[in-house]
Amino acid sequence: MKRIATLAAIGLACLAGSAAAGEIRPYTAQTFDALASAGTPVVVDVSAGWCPTCKAQKPIIDSLMRQLAYSKVTLLTVDFDRDKAALQRFGVSMQSTLIGYKGGKEVGRSVGDTTRSGLEGLVRKTVD
Repeated sequence: MKRIATLAAIGLACLAGSAAAGEIRPYTAQTFDALASAGTPVVVDVSAGWCPTCKAQKPIIDSLMRQLAYSKVTLLTVDFDRDKAALQRFGVSMQSTLIGYKGGKEVGRSVGDTTRSGLEGLVRKTVD
């Protein structure tokens, strides 16, 4: 019985964690503009499927987006190889670039950082 109660508690914690998760969406100019106008904290994540640095960043970013502290942050994903208009708009020349926005204004930028502390520092700037 104790094991069932423990499993139920873990299941509820997982559900609560996902309900508090920040949103991860594909980038569109319209979505970014709407979020910026609303004052929503945004992180633009420019990555490529073939990029080893991007692959190292992904589990860290995904983990951060599940934290309650970042539940109001929206992560917009940009495909480095396909969305050249977004690269131009954000002034990005390399994959593995993350850009934080607060109130529609850029508050931080990271290129190639794969440390949890560095990536969390960027995300934190969007909500502080």
